[in-house]
Amino acid sequence: MVPGRLDSVSHSKGVPVQSTLEQFQETQSPDAFALQNSKLLKVRLDQVTIQAKLGAMVAYQGEVKFEHAGSGGLSRMVKKAVTGEGTKLMKMEGSGEVFLADRAQEIHLLKLENEGITCNGRNVLAFDSDIDWDIKKAEGGVSGMLAGGLFNMSLSGSGWVAVVSDGPPVLLNTGDAPTFCDPQSAITWSSGLQTKVRTDAQLKTLIGRGSGETLQIGFEGAGWVLVQPSEGQVEPGSTTSGSGGGGLGNLLGG
Repeated sequence: MVPGRLDSVSHSKGVPVQSTLEQFQETQSPDAFALQNSKLLKVRLDQVTIQAKLGAMVAYQGEVKFEHAGSGGLSRMVKKAVTGEGTKLMKMEGSGEVFLADRAQEIHLLKLENEGITCNGRNVLAFDSDIDWDIKKAEGGVSGMLAGGLFNMSLSGSGWVAVVSDGPPVLLNTGDAPTFCDPQSAITWSSGLQTKVRTDAQLKTLIGRGSGETLQIGFEGAGWVLVQPSEGQVEPGSTTSGSGGGGLGNLLGG
């Protein structure tokens, strides 16, 4: 395109180029976390310091400082090493605004008020740095051992949490009936739930002749689970499915 050509064409019709882009104007919100649209999050760092998934920043304005968040202490560093989790977090602070996204997945905001949730690590986009996090393992006995264990991320405290989903999710009430999910499809759930790994180790399943999935995560108790309509997008550079060993997504590396 010849520089200035689009502008001249638009002005010849009496319509400035910028006015045709009005629908994409930046959102104005007093909240620290605000959706620009369903796939783009704006965070005002003059109100909050955050930890976000490394690579999630797509733009920023004003003064923003980026710093590797690390593993968050010796205990979590050991857990990360044992579980093989690998997602890196970046600390972001300053007086400007930062825009975050993750492969154009849909973003959902949760406001914690001195409470906790558990998340599939690879679905965590960003959270208030005042919120405490840890790595947890779903129980499963022999089934859990066969599965290699499923590891996920617990978040507790007060502040905003942003999670992503590959498509519009569904919210299931776990108190209504026994609830089981594909480990890659469960995004986040209430922290009071008991989680157990269940596997079908029958030979016909292992050779691909069984029905259903060979590995599920079960939820017990009164609460909820948010489920995305896919097994998630493939992480860049990923060499495994993430459903065993490394667990429910790739968590908190460094």
